[in-house]
Amino acid sequence: MRIEVLLDLKTRLGESPVWDVEQQRLYWADSLDGRIFSCTAAGREIKAWDVRQKIGSFALRNSGNGAVVALQHGIHTLDFDSGELQLIVNPEVDKPNNRLNDGKVDKQGRFIFGSMDMLEAEASGSLYRLDADFSLHKLADKIIVSNAPCWSPDGGTFYFADTWTGEIWAWDYDIATGDLANRRTFCRVDRSNGGAADGATVDSEGGLWNALVYDGKLVRYTPDGKVDRIIEMPVKKVTSVMFGGENLDVLYVTSMAQPPLPRFPEDNQLRGSLFALHGLGVKGVPEQRFAG
Repeated sequence: MRIEVLLDLKTRLGESPVWDVEQQRLYWADSLDGRIFSCTAAGREIKAWDVRQKIGSFALRNSGNGAVVALQHGIHTLDFDSGELQLIVNPEVDKPNNRLNDGKVDKQGRFIFGSMDMLEAEASGSLYRLDADFSLHKLADKIIVSNAPCWSPDGGTFYFADTWTGEIWAWDYDIATGDLANRRTFCRVDRSNGGAADGATVDSEGGLWNALVYDGKLVRYTPDGKVDRIIEMPVKKVTSVMFGGENLDVLYVTSMAQPPLPRFPEDNQLRGSLFALHGLGVKGVPEQRFAG
């Protein structure tokens, strides 16, 4: 296994890596600076878009050259050609201390995303589903920091973390309707060194890979929730993970250069880098595009 520093961009809060199999390009965001980046598998041909708000996550669209983006003040469409943003819906206009956060697309092309309290203290966040017709549905509430949404390879199990609970949860996921049922604890996260569950993805064997932010580790859990593998990263503030590359066998890892709140630790010179891990012996699952 080899850890490569793919790009040292010093993203303040690198997040939401998305590998697009159609273009063979990686996309990711700087949540605090409000930018989306894109590059080739080798870290070349960098592009960037300024979304002018804090961004929690995004999903590439089937229609047109653009994305749906979860910004601080609602879900928008982003046109990559013009840079134009258009508001779809702001589900939390009455919660000025919240912002939208992590999100992913299910097998039917629906965008599942959550919100968070920006002080990471109050359980004021929720989990939502945006359908292809832009209709919005609340799936869960009383969440502090929404993170780690992803699905089992067959799409029938949905994983999600409220970061500071110390748990990653699993639900039965109705692929036809996008509804959740039977929430249970998938695994308990080792928080003994100050770490917490951040972004996650699932490999083709059903293993869940989670970034243990502030502890500098990537943890792979087996489908039954047992710790299978731990990888020590060169920085403490790893934030999210995504398989990509031509064979979906490279694990891309984002990190943050600046902690979002003063109580969180600083890091070394590689903080904010985008990493690529080679030789893990497993492959990822192709990410879907938003159907709308």
